[in-house]
Amino acid sequence: MAQLFKSIRGTVVSAATTGQRWFRSIQNDDYDLVVVGGGIVGVASAREILLRHPHLRVGLLEKEHKLAVHQSGHNSGVIHAGIYYKPGSLKAKLCVEGMHLAYDFLNEKKIPYEKVGKLVVATSEDEVGRLMDLYERGQKNLCPDLKLIDGNEIKEIEPYCEGVKAIHSPHTGIVDWGLVTEYYAQDFKQAGGVVHLNFKVSKFLETSDKDADKYPVTIRGARDRQQVRTRYVLTCGGLQSDKLAELTGCPRDPRIIPFRGEYLLLSKEKQHMVRGNIYPVPDPNLPFLGVHFTPRMDGSVWLGPNAVLAFKREGYKWNDINLLELFDAVRHHGFLKMATRHLKFGLSEMTKSLFIRLQTKELQKFIPEINEFDISAGPAGVRAQAMDSHGNLVDDFVFDKGEGKGALARQVLHCRNAPSPGATSSLAIAKMIADKLEKEFDIKC
Repeated sequence: MAQLFKSIRGTVVSAATTGQRWFRSIQNDDYDLVVVGGGIVGVASAREILLRHPHLRVGLLEKEHKLAVHQSGHNSGVIHAGIYYKPGSLKAKLCVEGMHLAYDFLNEKKIPYEKVGKLVVATSEDEVGRLMDLYERGQKNLCPDLKLIDGNEIKEIEPYCEGVKAIHSPHTGIVDWGLVTEYYAQDFKQAGGVVHLNFKVSKFLETSDKDADKYPVTIRGARDRQQVRTRYVLTCGGLQSDKLAELTGCPRDPRIIPFRGEYLLLSKEKQHMVRGNIYPVPDPNLPFLGVHFTPRMDGSVWLGPNAVLAFKREGYKWNDINLLELFDAVRHHGFLKMATRHLKFGLSEMTKSLFIRLQTKELQKFIPEINEFDISAGPAGVRAQAMDSHGNLVDDFVFDKGEGKGALARQVLHCRNAPSPGATSSLAIAKMIADKLEKEFDIKC
């Protein structure tokens, strides 16, 4: 009986302590760590650090009315296998690791997904050499169960697809990454984390009151009286990542240049012609991948995307325009150099964006039965493309801290670039970021 009473008392005390901590976090908005950015990388990172260190008070700030509004909720929904990336690179390692972690998480939470597979198809003999190089790359990256197949075998997997040779990746899948982000957030909140929505960060300040030693950084929001104090900060701002970094004195580069990717929708009458993902062989002379076929969880089939400059950081349509953001992008030395190098490609992408029927020819290389009446305008996403001053697309992770000796330099870490495939890699990226936070801020259990 005494043992039972002791057990019950311990449970009550534990619950009371948890309740007090939760109340204190809500009331005072004081944290050990604040993560800025409610996309899939930010939420996954907040979840990972709190699961490792449950004694920490962790808050998450998101400027929109819900999580995963932008890149995390506007993407192709593909679970990538890691074929494309340079062997030995961080992207290759994190993608393959992230794919395995993602499938484990989806199975654990019973989140709907489908392993529809992927074909990377050479549609002409000219592309076979590059396809073979890509297959070797995938092998070095330890992409599971990749297989080279010929034209007849292509038909067995995708009966309507034409090609001379292809790579088959059976573990490529599809899922709703916005939904996955919500599940990450559930874990985060159940572990004691607090999510603040509609909190657009406007300033980072050094705390000047009596609690400066405990909470050296004050974060203010755009709305009246929005304020939190914290010991450490991690920003994962996606399309706004460079602006957040600049608020603490970091340099402007790498700059985020927003590229809108516009998808087409395949008519319902032709959706049966696409079973899994059908991708082109990448052209190393072009900055982006090119058109591909992507089945969705809702049964639709997306075609694309293209790549055009967005006239606003979060500009999903041609008439989404912010003149200050547009001017900031087009005057950037890196963008001007890239635009000059790829002028023909850029003009072609813009023309096909305005006249979508012009994309039919590219689609017919893979499935000849598709015609201009089978396609219609679909959704769009905006890619946060980090670019250096030489016009090179930054293809790796970029972390940054402010300069100087103040709290904003010591206590704030910016993730300025988490390149595609960020969603597939999100759990692996979160582990890497948590490792970096522990090292940079000397966080101990």
